[in-house]
Parts: sequence; C-alpha cells; structure tokens
Amino acid sequence: MTSVRPAPAAPPAYPAGPAPPGARPPQATYRLQLQPGFPFAAAAAAVPYLASLGVSHLHLSPVLEAVPGSLHGYDVVDHTRVRAELGGEEGLRALAATAREHGLGLVVDIVPNHMALAPRHNPALWEVLRDGPASPRARWFDVDWEAQDGQLLLPVLGGPLGEVIGDLRVDGDALRYHDHAFPLREGTAQLPLPQLLDAQWYRPVWWRLARTELNYRRFFSISELIGVRVEDPEVFEATHATLLRLLHEGVIEGLRVDHPDGLADPAGYLTRLHEATGGRWTVVEKILADDERLPASWPVAGTTGYDALRRIDGLFTDPAGHTELLGLYHRFAAPQTDRGGDWAATARRAAYKVLTHELAAECDRLTRVAHRLCVASPDPVLRDRAPWALRTALQELLVRLEVYRPYTAADAADVVTEEAAAAARHAFVVPEEAGAVDVVRDLLLGGRDGDGPEHAEFRARFAQTASALRAKSVEDTAFYRYVPLLSATEVGGDPGRPAVSPEEFHAYCARVQHDWPLTGTVVSTHDTKRSADVRAALAVLTECPARWADTLAEVTRAGDGGPDAQLAWAAWQTVFGLGPADGGRVRRAMLKHVREAGMYTSWTEQEPSYEEAVDRFVAAGPCGPPGEHVAALRTALEPHIRANVLGTALVHLTMPGVPDLYQGTEDEYRALVDPDNRRPVPFPPGGPGGSPEPGGKAAVTRAALALRARRPDAFGAGAAYAPLPAEGPAADHCTAFVRSGEVLTAVTRLSLRLAEAGGWRGTRLTLPPGRWADVLDPGRKFTGHARVAELFEPLPVALLERVDATGDRGVRPARDS
Repeated sequence: MTSVRPAPAAPPAYPAGPAPPGARPPQATYRLQLQPGFPFAAAAAAVPYLASLGVSHLHLSPVLEAVPGSLHGYDVVDHTRVRAELGGEEGLRALAATAREHGLGLVVDIVPNHMALAPRHNPALWEVLRDGPASPRARWFDVDWEAQDGQLLLPVLGGPLGEVIGDLRVDGDALRYHDHAFPLREGTAQLPLPQLLDAQWYRPVWWRLARTELNYRRFFSISELIGVRVEDPEVFEATHATLLRLLHEGVIEGLRVDHPDGLADPAGYLTRLHEATGGRWTVVEKILADDERLPASWPVAGTTGYDALRRIDGLFTDPAGHTELLGLYHRFAAPQTDRGGDWAATARRAAYKVLTHELAAECDRLTRVAHRLCVASPDPVLRDRAPWALRTALQELLVRLEVYRPYTAADAADVVTEEAAAAARHAFVVPEEAGAVDVVRDLLLGGRDGDGPEHAEFRARFAQTASALRAKSVEDTAFYRYVPLLSATEVGGDPGRPAVSPEEFHAYCARVQHDWPLTGTVVSTHDTKRSADVRAALAVLTECPARWADTLAEVTRAGDGGPDAQLAWAAWQTVFGLGPADGGRVRRAMLKHVREAGMYTSWTEQEPSYEEAVDRFVAAGPCGPPGEHVAALRTALEPHIRANVLGTALVHLTMPGVPDLYQGTEDEYRALVDPDNRRPVPFPPGGPGGSPEPGGKAAVTRAALALRARRPDAFGAGAAYAPLPAEGPAADHCTAFVRSGEVLTAVTRLSLRLAEAGGWRGTRLTLPPGRWADVLDPGRKFTGHARVAELFEPLPVALLERVDATGDRGVRPARDS
C-alpha cells in the first residue's frame, strides 16, 4: 500500500487585511540554505551571531514540504505543510521567536511556478494521476490532456518499456517501479500489466522521451518539476494558504518569489499576492537585460538583485583589458571557440540547440496552439499555414529575443521587433512560406482577427517558452561555451560587454533609488556560478591580460594542454579565481562545466572517454604541479584582488536597495557553482571566539551593516543618492557616492592599472559640507578636501559618516594636494 497522504478537501483560510504593526521592510537580509543537515534549529542557534552582524532579517530558502532529502527545497510536494525534515511548523515558529528576541524578522523564498513530479510524496499529483482530468486538482497542473491520447507522460523508466516491463509491479492500489510509486485508476488493479498500463490516466515512458513527447509544462527542461497553474484563483488559494497564514500571524514578514517568468500571468499573480499579503515586502527573481526595466505595474519592492550584481562586477572590470583578453582567448582556443567565439553568435547557436533538443516538446506544444488558431481563424491570411512553417517561424523569433520574455501584447511589440522578424524570414527558402513569421507576430501582438482566450494562451505559452529558452541557452549553455572572462558569465551578466563605467553605475543607482529604493541587491547567491570573491579575483585579469597569457604559456609548456583549449582556458581561470582549494571541488565543477556546454559531452549523452580526459587534465594540470604558476600569479596580484573584494563588498552594502548577504559571505568566501556553493558554513564563518581581522572583509562588512542599522534613514526609501567625482590625474580610479548627505562610500577601481600609472598623484575628493569620521578607523576625521591617497590609507576603500560638533573633537582637516 502507498503511504501518500490524502490532499486536504479545501485550503485553509487565511486572514486578509494590512500587515501587522511589527512587519517592516528589511534593511539588510542574510540568506540561509536550509536542508536536513541545517534545519530550523541550527538556524536558531546561529541567530545571536547573525543579529550581531547588523542585518534586520534572515532570508530562508523554501520551507514547505519538499522531496525527502532535498538540499534546496525548490522541489515542493505539499503546500499545506512546513517541511518536517527542517523541524516542521513548530520549528519554524521557534526560529521566528528566537529571531524576534534578537530584533530579526524572517523573509521566505516561495515557489509558485512548479512542484516536484514525485507522486508518492505529492498528494495533489497522486490524486490527479488516479482520477485524471476529472479530478478537482487537475486544474493545478499545466497538462495538455488532448495530447498523448489523454495520458500524462511520466518519463521515469530507465529504458524502453519492453526492456524494463519486468521491473513494474502492482502493489495494492499502486504501481511500483524501483523507488517510484503511482496510483492505479479505480477498478484496474486486476488487469494484466499491458492492459493495466493502457487503462491509466498516465503512461510511464523511457526518460529519453521527455525531450520530444512531454505533454506537461516543466521548470526549464527539468522533467522532475511539473508546472503549476497559479493563475487559477483556486490553485493560488490552495498553494499559498499556509504561507499566507504564517505571514499574517507574524511568523514571516516578507517574500522572495522564485522564477515568476515561468508563470502564465506574472503581473496578475503578483497583484493577487500583493493583495493577499497586505502589501508585505516582496521581491522577485527577475533577470533584466541592460536596457530592460522591471514592469512598473508590478506591485513589488523590486528584484532579487542580479541587475545590481551585473553593475557592481562591471565597475571593477577594465574594458580595454577585456578586449585584449578576448583576443588572447581567441588565439589560445582557436579553432575551438564555438566556431568563431563571438558572444552573440554563441548565444544564438546555443538557443537553436536548446529549442531543438531540450525544449522540443515545449516548442511542439506552442506550435499546436498556433496552428489551432490559424485553422479556426476567419481571416484568410492566417489560413493554410503548415505546422512546420509555424514551428520554424516560432524558433527563429524565439532565438532572437534579447530579454527573457514579453508580458503583454504591447511588450511583444518591443520584444519581437520588426528587425527580428526580418531576420527570421531569411530562414525560409521559399519567400511565400516566410509569411508564417508575420502570422506568428500578429498572433503575439493581438492583431488581425481579435484577441480571445486562445490568443491569450498562445501569448502566455510563447512567453513561458521564451523564458525557459533564455535561461537554458544563455545561463546553462552559452555561459559555459564562451569563456574569455569567467567572472562575466554570471546570472544577469553580459559576457559580450562585461565592463560598466562609473557613469553607467551612478546612473543605475540613481534610477534604483528613485524607482525601486527597497529592491534587493546581491553579489553572491545559491545560483551564482562563482561567488563574488572568486569573480573579484578574475576581474583583475582584465588589468593584466599579457601576464595572464604569459602564465598560460608557462603552464602549457609544463604539462598536458587538455582535451580541448576552451576547457583548458576555463580550468586555469577557475583555479586562479578560487585560489588554494581541494582539487575535488575544481574537478566536479569542471565536469559540470563541460556537460552544460554540451560540446563534447552532456548530461543526457555522456561521453566517458572525454570526461575521463577532462578529469585527468584538471587533476594533473590546474590542480597539479603546473598550477603553482597560476598560484604564483595570484599571490603577486593579491593586493589588487583585495581591492576588488573589499570594493565589491562595500559598494554592495551601501548602494541603493536592500543588500542580501549569502551565508558565509560576510567573510572571505570562495565558492564555485552549485552544489559547491550550497555547502553548509559554520557560524561564525571564521570560527568561534575570533574577532574580525582589522581591515579584512569581515570587518568592512560589520562596519557597513552597523552603519546601516545606526542610520536607517540614510539608506531607506526616502534616502538620496549622489555621485561624488574625484579630481586629478587618477580620478577615474576612485568611485565615490554619498547617501542622503550623511554617509560617504569611496572605493578604488582598477588598482593594478592605477599602480602602473604612478598611483594617485595628488588626486583628491571634495567632501560634502560637514565633518566626516572614518567608520573603519574611528580615529581618522576629515573635512573639506581629502587627498585620495590619504583617504585610502591603509585600506583601498573608505566609509565615512558625517558627525556633529560634539562628536568631532580632534578633527584633522584633510590636506589639500
């Protein structure tokens, strides 16, 4: 018999109304990755330390019931229960109480887009598989019941049915296959196995059929996560009731929404959520292109902060050096630079590959919807369009999108441009067939024959497919194929133009302070491919590309060049960014790298001989004796790496928005792609009893967070942001800004180039009126004009706060140059 719990008959009610008086927007949050090895009780034990940092809220990974053993919690199976492996609702309430005692609130990650395709643990899905489309919960899941003869395909078998049918067995009211269990339709348990399979509302199939045959929406191309239709009000109520109840009871105070781009109607969902929470602080995991804006109509505080990450990283990247580094990369890796090595071309080739492989089923479903609309249309212009032509038009338009997705028909006009349509038409050999491009574009824009429910469905599915395509082709494929500078291949990044000028950075900050002052900002997360400290080190390579080329020449002479040059370049950069570390971490990261790139091996078509060659190369080269040459270069560049690390941390903690610190990153934190970056960290990270090293990252972090807590008005929604330009021969190397006339941040930019040019040479900073105290060294006071060389002594960063006369005895005017 199965142990699946029955789904509740109706969702529990939650109280509506405004937020309770205790709820407040965060000043700074601290992200904790909950898992069975780090449950609520462990988080509660860390609260005194975390409160001492100066954050206002703990940011928790998903807390609802997930697949047993899950290390992340995004594979939700039951929205009515807080996860038992973490301590259940009692444990969450105890954590909240402990946090409140120390002045902290809780922000929780919520997952509206998908659930785990794990019927034995997922009571709602179990019911749907048993009762089919007539089940009251069939509306929960985004299933095309008209496809596959009305059966929901489950890609769980290890081989074709004929080869594994002996592993299927009936056990009471369940069908079992190894660790999988599925419900049996009433009255079918006694049928012979072949007939029994035909009689179910689902069909277990070979896992390889997921590529082309699936008839349910998934999270990206992950078949184990099935899409949820939260646009349906009843589904919203059922899947959000528990979290909303906890929110209105004050257990949690804010929300982080995972992947809203996967939803049919993100704006409608966020509006409903805003109304249900009473307007509680909410941010969305939305990745914005450089010139893209968060929809102003969304009732949220902003994004989770990848747009800030892009600007912070770019500030410490040398544009001229990156161009030189790119040329060196081409010469080193040619002819293996993905047939040319151009970023835009690499991204487009990756998009074609993803659409025709990983997302082939999604593309087919979208084509079916388009063809239905054409067949049913009274407009003769839309008639007589072959499915293959519509599919080609869809693919050619999708690969040319430069943002994740449109949200409305008006958005589609800006996203699916006439320029993109013109390029898409060239894919057709017969010009008359190219009219399919205009048909698809008209359907997206709501033109020709009206705008009914099926048009809305088509636009929604196009947008959902676009967002999955962008994530899989750019973040999960092209970022692993285009590797001149690994720090640029980050979530939200632009590897084709990684550098951001100070002017661009200031313009971005001013816009954020005006439009989204309480948005989230991040530099390291559970999804970043490299932590901020690793990227800060890699950015230094743009200041010394020739030295990097010389080092590669040495290591290439010293050992094996690797199975391919692209992989070798990426592996050497990885060990430079990471520094001394367990070689197993690097080898695991590089194995993931080559599988994601999909050039010579992949997750589904693994090439053992190539992967073994990669492992041997990484062990013997980057993680072997030749790696000492890279280590020596890193040691020589350590002062400049330190300048980037401290500058990144200070800018992040004092720029507009609400900074989110990932666990352990208040101190030096070097991590690679998950699961490396989801490892539990000790609290405090540096060990018990130790105080932060003066001038180290932990000391800078503590000082900045304490200042935010002490002067909240200088950083909040009503605060101001103003650039503070330096004057003198090295002015471009000092980036400074003032918050509300009360706090001044100054950091060194491109410190290696600065040193090579002769240093600060009399460059000075005109301070705003008043007397200013150095937060990092309280004995130092400034007024008037500060010589930058003196300001950045001994640290490459400075954090000042304006003080009144009573707190300003012994003020030493900064000497003019």
